[in-house]
Amino acid sequence: MKASHQPIPPVKLIHPEWSKDAVIYQINTRQFTHEGTFHAAETHFPRLKDLGVDILWLMPIHEIGEKNRKGTLGSPYAVKDYYSVNHEFGTMEDLKHFVQAAHAMGMHVILDWVPNHTAWDSVLASAHPDWYARNWKGDFHPTPWWDWSDIIDLDYSKPQVREYMSEAMKFWVREADIDGFRCDVAGFVPTDFWNVVRKELDAIKPVFMLAEWESRDLHEQAFDMTYAWSWYDTMLAIAKGKADVNALFIYYSWNEKAYPFDIMRMLFLSNHDKNSWEGTQYEQFGDAVEAIIALSVVSEGLPLLYNGQEAGESKRLPFFEKDTIDWQEHPVGALYKKLFALKKKNTALWNAKWGARMIRVPNTVADKVFSFVRQNEKDKVFAVFNFSTESQTVQFHESLCHGNYTDFTNEQQVEISDSTQLKLQPWAYHIFIK
Repeated sequence: MKASHQPIPPVKLIHPEWSKDAVIYQINTRQFTHEGTFHAAETHFPRLKDLGVDILWLMPIHEIGEKNRKGTLGSPYAVKDYYSVNHEFGTMEDLKHFVQAAHAMGMHVILDWVPNHTAWDSVLASAHPDWYARNWKGDFHPTPWWDWSDIIDLDYSKPQVREYMSEAMKFWVREADIDGFRCDVAGFVPTDFWNVVRKELDAIKPVFMLAEWESRDLHEQAFDMTYAWSWYDTMLAIAKGKADVNALFIYYSWNEKAYPFDIMRMLFLSNHDKNSWEGTQYEQFGDAVEAIIALSVVSEGLPLLYNGQEAGESKRLPFFEKDTIDWQEHPVGALYKKLFALKKKNTALWNAKWGARMIRVPNTVADKVFSFVRQNEKDKVFAVFNFSTESQTVQFHESLCHGNYTDFTNEQQVEISDSTQLKLQPWAYHIFIK
């Protein structure tokens, strides 16, 4: 066979070993504690470790611009100085201590990085005005078509911009020992820039890179994980009665055929944008919340937990003001903890190449009930979800799912066979473990 016809591996980067069974937790430092500091956030580490969290994603830590600021405190995505620490959160030493304390507990820390744009009064705007994009009038301008009036776009056709940004990112890995980045609107920055930066960062230490984007190409050389916005939109449509399980078939078909296997896609019910601008997990998903949480953990993908979800996420957190999370024990927190423990124990549920593909299990109520198996030579999971407002009785005739299992919910022993009739209440689910 000609060498030109040999398949080329679609993923050329190497994921850090510690990401194989990881889950990610987003910290909105301003709202996370009453004090709103790194030091205060550390007091939550034992709880987060017990919850099963591996990766801590800190929202932007840098000084916030004042010119054209939105609200009283401004958006953390309007960065004034990439080498600074926002005094609202603490000092550089406080950040280093935060990272060291997380590492001591076996957790990793990634910083939210905002490469596409800066604040109007950024140190770069005065020192290097030629590094910025210009509108037809020759003026600085926000990202086109968006209501981002507090920021101005950088120009990545300038090699100096690329060099500056890569050096700034490397600074935080070297100086603060952070473990990677969540990159804001990553698709608005050229992919070839990311490909170079990933190699430079990995030369310092193995890093984990999350792109706020949904693109296959970013996985080749730059990012371990991208957003699964289309999964979120699909689940929202199902929860609101605007779609049925057929919409999930479309998502998972694309996930399997259009994306490489050895990647991670971030599955979520909430994040800082969704919570502030669209609603809490309950406003969005209603009675379907627990089933969708379960699917986010046991299907292909890496689950995100936004701070406050585990406490029942009782309110929308304002984006430009201070409003502390109401912390409390809540059934959602207990559910996440139990699901995360299952994910770590059952190797079929691990991430990327370490986990197993989902295999659809046909059932007798195909438009209402979603069922699949994930299995490898060691472990197996058979998951069944009633994504409808009516009770369903369902059977499974293909032998892939047949066998003896432990029910995740009640730990009872269950046999699934050709004659099994499984009864599911509205929005109920079963996860059978083998």
